[in-house]
Amino acid sequence: MKRNFIRTPYLMCLLLIGTLCMFMTEMQDTSAQILDPDLVLYFDYEDFDGDTVIEKSGRGYDGTINGNITQSDDGKFGKAAHFKAGSFLDLDGPNVKPDDIPTEGMSVVAWINVEAISDMAIFNARAKDNTWLVHPEARGDGNYRWLNRSPGSTIFDIRAGKNVANEWQHYAGTFSRADGLAVLYINGKNVGEEKARVPTPIADDWGQGARVGFNIDNKRPFTGLMDDLNVWKRGLTEEEVNTIMNDGVDAFFPVEAQGKLATTWGKLKASK
Repeated sequence: MKRNFIRTPYLMCLLLIGTLCMFMTEMQDTSAQILDPDLVLYFDYEDFDGDTVIEKSGRGYDGTINGNITQSDDGKFGKAAHFKAGSFLDLDGPNVKPDDIPTEGMSVVAWINVEAISDMAIFNARAKDNTWLVHPEARGDGNYRWLNRSPGSTIFDIRAGKNVANEWQHYAGTFSRADGLAVLYINGKNVGEEKARVPTPIADDWGQGARVGFNIDNKRPFTGLMDDLNVWKRGLTEEEVNTIMNDGVDAFFPVEAQGKLATTWGKLKASK
């Protein structure tokens, strides 16, 4: 009887520890869930935490605010980020994992509402060998730009569409190395495309940094509102671009991923 009395609380303790370990593992797995294997960055601007804007892909590349970036209630979907000139999100490019850097394809997608017709960088990254690897921009000469580079070579450089100020415009630049084709979509429509000039991959590091809203050399400041910025390591199709444009990034994910996003961030988006 004495031995059974001792064994019972011992077994209960082991059961409790095992249950707690399983719970902690499940919580860690849930919090680290990547929403899509090709989604590298996703800023919906619904969650600011001090000087940090929370990144929602599941990869954890939160943006550190430099300058004056505030949360606005006038987003295309829910809230947006309002960038003052010279402000940017620092993504700590040198510490982005190599597997997360687009090389075989890339897409940069965002809703933008610029305050003037001038050169404005949506997203920018520069390799440690000085290669400017991507330029998604609203341009001062009245159009938009979409560019990728490999070390020493420009893969494509599209300048097309009509830059519009003080109105929401949907920007989507896509590139697939396998297809050898880059396309620029504005408001869901193909406004320009170019075949790859060289067969080489996109530069494979962000060693000199990665930013949202300002080039690495402190030029081409984005001024205005930005919503639902998403960066992919493959070329999205026209259908996918339009799905994201019309229904938001969340609608692109499987139901279980949508549930994870809603549960984790308590997010409620209302289309405007």
